[in-house]
Amino acid sequence: MWRNLGLCLALLAALLSLPVQAEKTAEDYINYIELKPFVTNFGGPGKVRFLKAEVTIQVETPDAHHAVNAHMAHIRNDLVFLFSAVEEDQVGSVAAQQVLAEQALHAVQQLLKEETGQTQVSDLFFTSFVTQ
Repeated sequence: MWRNLGLCLALLAALLSLPVQAEKTAEDYINYIELKPFVTNFGGPGKVRFLKAEVTIQVETPDAHHAVNAHMAHIRNDLVFLFSAVEEDQVGSVAAQQVLAEQALHAVQQLLKEETGQTQVSDLFFTSFVTQ
């Protein structure tokens, strides 16, 4: 009897030490997609200015993640054109950079809505932003 009790206690201890995994729902899914850095000139004619931006996109479903990856070339194209069209006063302050991030988010959402019927992306962040 004691031998079986010891075996049961050992089995119970092993089960209790296993990590508990909660069932994930689509609402719990949050994922970030880091894009390759963007480097472009900006500011129009005159002194050559450069902008380097590292962008991360937030999606909330696996389908959205797939949609972003499927249309990555088009997303990068549109963001390069957006970044190269900015003027110096549009990147000179944190507030101006936040406005640019919102414009970039809207551009990505609009592109994905045209391609997939849904905006897919919930947020867009600059994880690095350098001008020279």
